[in-house]
Amino acid sequence: MKTLENDHLTVKVKPEGAELTSIRNNKTGVEYLWHADPTFWKRHSPVLFPIVGSLWNNELRNDGNTFNMSQHGFARDEYFELLSATSTEVFYQLVSHRETLAKYPFPFQLEIGYRLEDNRIEVIWKVKNIGDSTMYFQIGAHPAFNYPDFDGSTDERGYFSFDKSEGLEYSLLGEKGCALPAKYNLDTQDGLLPINVHTFDIDTLIFEDSQLTRVSLLDNSKDPYITLHFDAPVLGLWSPPRKNAPFICIEPWYGRCDRVGYSGEFKDKDWMNSLAAGEVFKSSYIIEIEV
Repeated sequence: MKTLENDHLTVKVKPEGAELTSIRNNKTGVEYLWHADPTFWKRHSPVLFPIVGSLWNNELRNDGNTFNMSQHGFARDEYFELLSATSTEVFYQLVSHRETLAKYPFPFQLEIGYRLEDNRIEVIWKVKNIGDSTMYFQIGAHPAFNYPDFDGSTDERGYFSFDKSEGLEYSLLGEKGCALPAKYNLDTQDGLLPINVHTFDIDTLIFEDSQLTRVSLLDNSKDPYITLHFDAPVLGLWSPPRKNAPFICIEPWYGRCDRVGYSGEFKDKDWMNSLAAGEVFKSSYIIEIEV
């Protein structure tokens, strides 16, 4: 476990999955990140790679060969090598190996980093194609944040504020955790989306086509609590359906699950990324904590 710390926050990261495990306010002692109680969900903030969401029938098809991979890929369960660490920055690396190539036929190098500055944590991703042919992949975030002042005996959980308050559309998941084609208009109140114990009874809300670049979680008094800044083309909002869970996930994605019934090649999936041999994909998003 590595610890990053400044005057505002203390952040912890573990090598398993290079996963963020704690964001604590040094002044108030408030913990913002979910503590991975398996009663609800056993993770804190996994990185999703080389897929986001589910493949139809868990099948990845590439050049006539079929591979099997479970939801969200394997990186979150791999042990990452520590590359560098300071008091405010840490970087980890995962390189493809025999077991990963049996599930995903592309040699890769994945770096995950965390940089703490004031009240912000920058989460940094670098994907390199170390093979000799074009590599196809997806990558995404899945951080789980504790609701502010959670009270399981009440229905209200707070609000979402977006950088766009009108004209937002979302889609939903269907059979086998794959995407349905229908789009729905998001109904907001004064530009805010109220969150209650039933908001995620229908599972994940998926926003595509770069509709959003900022999402804030507000408390029941409509005061900002956490804000994510990102440029990913897809965003997922999720909390375990019908469990009255004490946390909410705000998930920027460079990718998305298969469409229901998808039977095409991996490279032709919706929201696929590609890298020529030797090329590098770089991206990041920022978690801003109200302190």
